[in-house]
Amino acid sequence: MSSGVSELPTFGINYGMVANDLPTPADVVTLLQTIRVSKTRLYDADSSVLRTFTNTGISFIVGVRNEELHLLGNASNAFRWVKENVYAHLPDIHISAIVVGNEIFSTNDTALMRQVLPAMQNIHLALSLFNIDHDIIVSTAHSFSIITTSYPPSSGQFDPAIATVYMKPMLNFLSKIGAPFFINVYPFFPYKENPTLIPLEYALFQPNAGIQDAVTNLHYTNMFDAQLDAVYFAMAALGYHNITLLVSETGWPSAGDENEIGATIQNAKIYHENLIKHISSWHGTPYRPGSNIEVYLFALFNEDMKPGPLSERNYGLFKPDGTMVYEFKFFDQPNASASFVSLGLSTMLLSFILSVAYIMHFT
Repeated sequence: MSSGVSELPTFGINYGMVANDLPTPADVVTLLQTIRVSKTRLYDADSSVLRTFTNTGISFIVGVRNEELHLLGNASNAFRWVKENVYAHLPDIHISAIVVGNEIFSTNDTALMRQVLPAMQNIHLALSLFNIDHDIIVSTAHSFSIITTSYPPSSGQFDPAIATVYMKPMLNFLSKIGAPFFINVYPFFPYKENPTLIPLEYALFQPNAGIQDAVTNLHYTNMFDAQLDAVYFAMAALGYHNITLLVSETGWPSAGDENEIGATIQNAKIYHENLIKHISSWHGTPYRPGSNIEVYLFALFNEDMKPGPLSERNYGLFKPDGTMVYEFKFFDQPNASASFVSLGLSTMLLSFILSVAYIMHFT
C-alpha cells in the first residue's frame, strides 16, 4: 500500500454537520463542484449524504464516530460496518479513507483510547476481506494537543501519558499498512494563547524573521511547518521515521469571543489564502523536504450548534445560506486548466439564476 498521501499536494474540505440550518447534500454537491473541490471529509458515514454524491467525482474520507468504537473491537461488527458503510457505496462513490475516531487521545477517557487500535485493526481486516485494503486508508485523527513539547520543533514529543502505551503501537500499525498519521493543525490556538510572544505574521504565513531551531539549525518562517515538524520529530523519537502526515483539519475562525485574540474575518482570509499559496508551492517541511502533503480545510460551513467558545461556530468558509463568509480565492490543484476559482458562488444563487434564466458573470 502507498503512504496514502497524493504525489502532488492536494486540498480537501471538512463537511461538518453540527448545525440545524445547513444546505441539503444536493446543494453541497453543487457548491463543491463550483469551487472545484474534489475531496471532502465527513465525521461519520451518513448513507443519505454519501448516496447524494454518487458518480460526482468527489472523494470522501468517512468517519467512525467515537461512540461506535466499542462495537468495532469485535471483528464481525467491523466487517458489518465496512460492508454497510463503505463497500455498499462502491464503486459509484469514491471513499479514500476511514478515520476511526476523532481527537480521542486529547481526552482523559482511557477506556475509549484502548478501543481505538483494535477498531482500526478490525476495520483494516474487513477491508482486506473485501480486497479494498490497498485502496482505502485506515487511520485516526489527532488533536495537536497530544504533542506536549513542540518548541523548538526538534523537541517534539508526544504526551508521556500516551506515548508508549498508545502512540507507539499505533505508529507500528500505521507503518505496517502504509497509512499516514492524521493530525489537526491550528496555528490559531498557540497564537491565541501567546499573542505577545508569537508574531501574528508567523501564524499567518506573512513575511517575518521566523525562528531558528538551535538543535537542527533549521529555519522556520511559519507555524504550520513548525507544527508539522514537531509531529515528525515526535514520531521519530519513538523510532518511526517514514510515516507521512495528512492534515485532517486546519483553519482560522472569522469570529470569536472577546478573549479569542486574532479571531477576525481579515485574519481568517489571510490564513486561508496564504495556506493555499504555501501548499500549492509545497516542497516539504524544513525537517522533511520533499515530503508529500494532503490538507483538509476546516470547514465548509459555519456550524451553529457546535458547543464551546464563539470561534467554534465560525470556522466555515461559507454561511449556511451558501454565501461566502469572506471573499476568498481557492487555487486549483496543480496542472489544472485554471489557476484559481472564486469561492463566492452560492449554490442557492446558482439555483435562482438557472430558474429565471438570468445570465451573470462571476470572477
